[in-house]
Amino acid sequence: MEWKYATCGYCSTGCSIEVGLSAEGKAVASRGVADADVNRGKLCVKGLVEHRLFDTAGRGMYPMKRKHWSDPWERTTWEDAFTELHDGIRRTQAKYGRDSVAVISTGQMLTEEFYTLGKLTRGLIGTNTYDGNTTLCMASAVSGYKRSFGSDGPPGCYDDFSHTNCLMAWGSNLPEQHPIIYYRLKDAQEKRHFPLIVVDPRYTALAQVADIYLPLTPGTDVVLQNAMMHVIFKEELEDKRYIEANTTGLEELKAEVAKWDPTTASKVCGINEETIRVVARLFAKANPAMSIWTMGINQSTHGSDGVTGINSLCLITGNVGRPGGSPLSITGQCNAMGTREWSSASGLPNYRLLEYEKDRLEIAKYWNIDPEFLPKKVGPKQTDIYQVMEAGAIKGMWLVATNPMTSLPNTGRVRKGMEQLEFCCVQDCYTDTESAQYATLYLPGGTWAEKNGVFTNTERRINLVNPVVKCPGEAQPDLWIFNRAAERFNTEGRVKFPEKAADIFLEMREISRGRLSDISGMDHALIEQCRGIQWPYTAEQRARGEMPPKGGKRLYTEDGTFRFPDGKAKLIPLPFVVNYEVPDTEYPFWLNTGRLIEHWHGRTKTGKIGNNNKFSPIPFIEMNFDAAAELGVREGEYVRLVSRRSDAVVMAKLTNRVRKNMVFLPFHFHDCANRLTIANLDPYSRQPAYKQSAVRIETIANQYEAAILSKEMRTF
Repeated sequence: MEWKYATCGYCSTGCSIEVGLSAEGKAVASRGVADADVNRGKLCVKGLVEHRLFDTAGRGMYPMKRKHWSDPWERTTWEDAFTELHDGIRRTQAKYGRDSVAVISTGQMLTEEFYTLGKLTRGLIGTNTYDGNTTLCMASAVSGYKRSFGSDGPPGCYDDFSHTNCLMAWGSNLPEQHPIIYYRLKDAQEKRHFPLIVVDPRYTALAQVADIYLPLTPGTDVVLQNAMMHVIFKEELEDKRYIEANTTGLEELKAEVAKWDPTTASKVCGINEETIRVVARLFAKANPAMSIWTMGINQSTHGSDGVTGINSLCLITGNVGRPGGSPLSITGQCNAMGTREWSSASGLPNYRLLEYEKDRLEIAKYWNIDPEFLPKKVGPKQTDIYQVMEAGAIKGMWLVATNPMTSLPNTGRVRKGMEQLEFCCVQDCYTDTESAQYATLYLPGGTWAEKNGVFTNTERRINLVNPVVKCPGEAQPDLWIFNRAAERFNTEGRVKFPEKAADIFLEMREISRGRLSDISGMDHALIEQCRGIQWPYTAEQRARGEMPPKGGKRLYTEDGTFRFPDGKAKLIPLPFVVNYEVPDTEYPFWLNTGRLIEHWHGRTKTGKIGNNNKFSPIPFIEMNFDAAAELGVREGEYVRLVSRRSDAVVMAKLTNRVRKNMVFLPFHFHDCANRLTIANLDPYSRQPAYKQSAVRIETIANQYEAAILSKEMRTF
């Protein structure tokens, strides 16, 4: 009977979606929006049934509390719940110190909610132990962009596919991770016939359609990048004018890559030396060329270096800020970019840094707080927070819409940390997440289009989510929860917390004026009218009647526009060090983890939607035929994976998509993949190395018992 406009709440593609309502107001259908530039009417298998989220099992209907996480839950009122939240936080801080309470959020809330939570946490609660789970997926991209360009923010856009002459994909499996971006890529490629080069240890769906496939040794992306730059400099294929006008550090970079001739690099990264030369020439001569990447680069102990290497390849060939020439990180979650822009990952709103006094003074003035209340440097990242927690220095936690007991590496250690908390509030739309087991207070939040606000997608496009239905039971939108919580901490009433997302957005756009991420020309109505607007879009542009472009807004389009004081980007030398886990005789298989098209992160949503879950209801590994034959493993049998941390029972799927000494394990299933992964972190981004762990495979004699165990562990 009626269609309501929203933006998809799964990956970062940013698809415009309409949810259809029946005469009774029930959500009964989803469809893509035809005139939206991003998806042009299309949706993936998750988006097509996204309306079924609203009726899924396990939704939180009312607040609950208990004295200890081992006690049974008791139903309580919202009034009492906010008293418990305030008192639990202040009691913990009084006993153990201001930073003894951790606040950890997600990449799936709306931007106005991120901003409000940041204002509450930084401006009133006062803890510096504050981060989001964006650290698990996009921190290396953030760090790499900052190191190369002086600021976060992807320089390119989807429109670059329609202008490039060469595309190089590093650890990015678009057909499964971002299907609609893949559609945009293939649509452009079929019209222009540019070569696609895929770099990935696994023969992914994207690798299967590549013109050149580079199955490099895990963890050696930097070696391949150095070798490509070696060839480009040796054969004088670099863009000398662009380098001179826009970069610093050229000689230092040349000195490092001189060590990595293709012959030397080939022995480390596993790519034929002549193939390295061919790819380097192809990329340098394409004019223009672009690179994309996802978790295959980011989730590594070399993640930040890998991003920096991609940036340097684009800089030395003049492929930044031009149509078809860009290093474009394909973001993970629906609003990971919103997190990066407006709170957790960057310290202060709109890419401001706690380390800069000017930034602290500006935000303190906007929020009407004492600037000395703000910390002078960013606190620990989420991955470090749990190690500090395990050591006993963090005793309280407010966990918002994220589930670290599934998503963090080496979850055995995470469990130990959660067990020793004296106060733990979990705010989530579901009650049955693993992390909620350790909560002493539960706040039922809304999900996706039960709320109002904006997301920012991979190409910096801000798009609107309208509330399609109401939250069930006594559950409330996260913004309402943050504002009610703020009332308890904002006793003097000095800090303003607008009730409506549209009004919060107006406050945010004032804070953005004149900055790289300038949104001062936008408001909710214009965003919906345009089906999303890329930043920057300024008040001055709007005042002179300049409408936002449909697609194709780029950063750093002129010489000297990078965000360092001299206006130039940095070329950074990247020495290669093996600081990750590798297979040995006891654990002879590489363990690679990743995403399936039908599921989303910890399956808290898609595991309860039949049209998604039916494709992969239980965890499995992709295992090479030859390795299976040597171990006596048959198709469909359960096996036991064992790492130095723990073990997991999974079904074997035999395939040639992985090499003989490697297995691929989807990360969606709780008490599975991250029981095995190692908590090694990138030194810059603090992002985990989910892609480089070592395991052995053991056969299981009693297949029936293994099947029962797998079924029981999948029960929410």
